[in-house]
Amino acid sequence: MILLTDWMLRDFEPGAGLNQGAAAGTGEDWIPVSAPGDTYLALVEAGRLSHPYQGRGEQPAEWVRDREWWWRCDFQAPAAAPGDRTLLTFEGLDTFASVYLDGALLGRSDNMFLAYAFDVTDRVSPGDTHRLTICFDPATPALDAAAPPPWPAFSDRVSRSRRNQMRKAQFGWGWDWGPDLPTVGLWKPVRIETRARHRIAGVRFDTLSAADDAAQVQITIESPSEDALTLEIILAEPDGATVFHQRSASGPATLDIDLQQPKLWWTADLGDQPLYTLTVRLLVADRLVDEARQQVGVRTVALDQSPDPDEAGATFFRFVLNGHPIFAKGACWVPTTSFVGDAGSEPYERLIDQAVTANMNMIRVWGGGIYEPDAFYDLCDRKGLLVWQDFMFACAHYPEDDAFVALVQTEIEQQVRRLRNHACLAVWCGNNENQGLHRINDDIEGVSSRLFGLRLYDEVMPAMLEHLDPVKIYRCSSPWGGPNPNSMLAGDVHDWTVWHGCPPIPEDRMIGEFRFDPEGVSYLRYAEDLSRFVSEFGLQGAPALATLERWMDPEDLNLDNPGFLARIKDEARKADAMMEPVTGLPTSLQDYVDFTQWCQAEGLKFGIEHFRRRRPHCSGALIWQLNDCWPCVSWSLVDYDGVTKASYHAVRRAFAPVLASFRRADDGQLELWISNDTLQPIEGVAVLALQGLDGTERSRQDLAFSAPAGGHAIAWRGVAPDGDDCVLRVWSPDGAFEDNGHLPQTIAKLKLVPGARPTLSVIRLSPTALRIDLTADVYLAFVHLVSDRADLTFTDNHFDLAAGEGRSVTVHALAALGANDLSVRCWNDRVAG
Repeated sequence: MILLTDWMLRDFEPGAGLNQGAAAGTGEDWIPVSAPGDTYLALVEAGRLSHPYQGRGEQPAEWVRDREWWWRCDFQAPAAAPGDRTLLTFEGLDTFASVYLDGALLGRSDNMFLAYAFDVTDRVSPGDTHRLTICFDPATPALDAAAPPPWPAFSDRVSRSRRNQMRKAQFGWGWDWGPDLPTVGLWKPVRIETRARHRIAGVRFDTLSAADDAAQVQITIESPSEDALTLEIILAEPDGATVFHQRSASGPATLDIDLQQPKLWWTADLGDQPLYTLTVRLLVADRLVDEARQQVGVRTVALDQSPDPDEAGATFFRFVLNGHPIFAKGACWVPTTSFVGDAGSEPYERLIDQAVTANMNMIRVWGGGIYEPDAFYDLCDRKGLLVWQDFMFACAHYPEDDAFVALVQTEIEQQVRRLRNHACLAVWCGNNENQGLHRINDDIEGVSSRLFGLRLYDEVMPAMLEHLDPVKIYRCSSPWGGPNPNSMLAGDVHDWTVWHGCPPIPEDRMIGEFRFDPEGVSYLRYAEDLSRFVSEFGLQGAPALATLERWMDPEDLNLDNPGFLARIKDEARKADAMMEPVTGLPTSLQDYVDFTQWCQAEGLKFGIEHFRRRRPHCSGALIWQLNDCWPCVSWSLVDYDGVTKASYHAVRRAFAPVLASFRRADDGQLELWISNDTLQPIEGVAVLALQGLDGTERSRQDLAFSAPAGGHAIAWRGVAPDGDDCVLRVWSPDGAFEDNGHLPQTIAKLKLVPGARPTLSVIRLSPTALRIDLTADVYLAFVHLVSDRADLTFTDNHFDLAAGEGRSVTVHALAALGANDLSVRCWNDRVAG
């Protein structure tokens, strides 16, 4: 196999390249580009374009989408054994492309999510040099005029881009958190290889049952050939010991294997992630002609939707891993960059590590992005994150004609075959919000109409999965369930009451009166949510100020400047209603960063604590969103440069396996809950103390608690403290749970000690690591370490520090780290004396 990585590109007026000799790769003005690669970034490197993320660079890059782009590459044909075939394989062509070899047309593509393989055996000579050229047509003009009808209530962007008519990453045409930068080019690897005529058509690994003492797995081999060949199947434990080995005549085969004392795969919060190695070999007269090898996990994932006996008319929606119901804790994933072909900027390992460190056990791959590369799913396998995988359809009608359906069927078959054996993969989902938005639009318009695309979600996808991956869970959409798509009685819910001001969802319809005032968008409204599983919820928070400074022009670094407002793809002033009653309104960009980050952190903490206390009636909380595709203001926990926001650390604490949280009961009393998401019961002591913000202690008591596995204990119930000068704190003497607190007032109204600062000491652990020890004499709010550098990771950050409390933070860097690279800030700095 030879990877074709070195390419050149050139642009033409649409339709002009072929007549100007582009298929032969002649002419001047070709510039270098890599494959996988990105046309925009190649233009930046060549000095023809400013980086679209830098300054106000998005709009000046609009011309790129309207040009015809040609890529060319020269390669030497490999030698092939007698009878072997030579294949030219494109793992991803983005999107409407014509492929030429030595000036002759090989074929065309119209789906960026497909791999295309061309047999060039009779077109190349081993050792000779050949020229490969590709013409990428502008995406929108390539479409036919016919389109599904738009939603009258909200479809302007879809109507302009016509994105729903093409199989291309939908977010590339702009979203309420992403720029309008539709990509073009070779976004995945290209290779020339020789292959034997005989092939393994497919391998499927399923766990039929799994317990600590025994498991049953099933291996299905799809017929590689009608010829008489030999098939060898080997299953090896993580330590390499073989647990199954069989050689037999090839052909369709389904093998049931009983494993004794299996090594079960668990999410990171519940156990280890042992991976078996499955090897399937195809032999002709003892000559190996094909081999499939993959690491697989022994585990079962089921979805319990049985009736909830304690909430009338409701059903559960809880994932069951290896027979144990779990609370799904995680976030939604968007592409790591708008330039999806730029492999060098895809920080997969960092982001997956950040998710696991934040106590997450599930990632939802959102349906408006891309099917992520193998590396993403390999990391989730190894690090213990379940994956909720949307198919790539989002927020629109989609065609249902036979040609479009056939294109989608090929896409689904390729992606399901590629991903189905991953231990992490828990659920396939037909789309993001199509049914829900359609119902909202119908309610607004007062009509009842048909959603275009239902043929895909209700017929095509389930039928194909029944054949290709029958053991996996399938959901037709997210959200979906109950009397309406976003019902709180069944299925999963996208809760946008908070932030978007959506009304509480009645069961007979999907819409009511929107409220954009502070009370309407308050994060306290998460307490109204009685849903079964929240698969989207969130609040916006600004990235670190240093991130904005890295990417924005200095003159744009103020609140009212159009350059800053362009970084907020949602309504720019929507955050004001969230901030006003909590922090007050910002008067500077630093204020905006602090205030939005505080509100986002406190809001997500409040929501997660509420959802977790509702277990088992609620069994999941997936935050919108984990990451960003560009440097902007969004709902992400981690900004584009990899810097964690205050919300990330609040979420890490709220997602901890054991959580202590405060709840105000209906009668006004305050309760202390201990929520236990582990597989074992826990007992311990919680210390509850009422403290003045000046450091005085007013009361203290030790509270014994006992919480069952997957359950709760109410350790205390009493009168909620009042006033603006105190905090009610809880902690565990033996570290069973993270400290938590209840503040009677919003942070803007607290009588914090003006100008108080933590005492700190710095201990060097290595050239790239420091330990920062912090202590406080009085209550310090929103203590956080900041840096102009983006390569730092913090074991903890953005916390309150009580009088007499000490906390240690370890800081790691990718390069030499000094104490002068850090500074410490806290809210007390803002309080006037």
